[in-house]
Amino acid sequence: MSKGALQGKTALVTGGARRIGRAISLALADEGANIVVHHRSAREEALELEGLLAAKGVRAWLIRADFARREEYEGLVTRARDLAGGLDILVNSASIFPTDTLDTVDLAGLMQNIEVNAWVPFVLGREFARAVGRGKIINLIDSRVRGYDWNHVGYILSKHVLRALTRMMAVQYAPDITVNGVGPGLVLPPPGAAHEYIDGMARTVPLKRHGQAEDVAEAVAYLAKAEFVTGTVIYVDGGRHLMEYARGPHPD
Repeated sequence: MSKGALQGKTALVTGGARRIGRAISLALADEGANIVVHHRSAREEALELEGLLAAKGVRAWLIRADFARREEYEGLVTRARDLAGGLDILVNSASIFPTDTLDTVDLAGLMQNIEVNAWVPFVLGREFARAVGRGKIINLIDSRVRGYDWNHVGYILSKHVLRALTRMMAVQYAPDITVNGVGPGLVLPPPGAAHEYIDGMARTVPLKRHGQAEDVAEAVAYLAKAEFVTGTVIYVDGGRHLMEYARGPHPD
């Protein structure tokens, strides 16, 4: 598959203005795709990205929605389709990442994680299937779904839910829509943390180094082009998910 394989296609990237979402938006644009950039509060970053995308010769649109508000995320796919004049790819990248443990997690926090990180991607995917009918859905999961994250309990449980939904959607929406996941590992520090955080964690990775947001974006771009892959998760984590076999569930 060569560069430009997505020429004329249009992708909606949730959380597309920042961090991994931004890298995904740029990578898909490098393949020729037009981009609908979803954001919640990152308007300045979204406007900057819009300029970068235009400089790559693709079209770009900005769309806002708060994924904690049902009235804002329901119908988002249809809004994006109508704004861009069509839609071919949905990338569910937006998520929240609060800190909690088994001792501190509560029902409200768990449900907030599940709504933003799992329910919204499912709702958007279901709407994509109904309103678009053909194309690619790619969900950003997490390499730690091979085990647990003891410091982000609500978050990792929500990603387990999203992983299960990814498989179910892949079966339900075949053959016209492929549904896959990408499981990033150690590629960016948590919001607000210094880059030294992941430098110090690199020793926990079999490849003994951390990755880049662009590594995740390349996997998403591959899945956006792949015609015979569905229901799978590509782990972009230097092999870190292999270390989880000693710590948590590995139902495969």
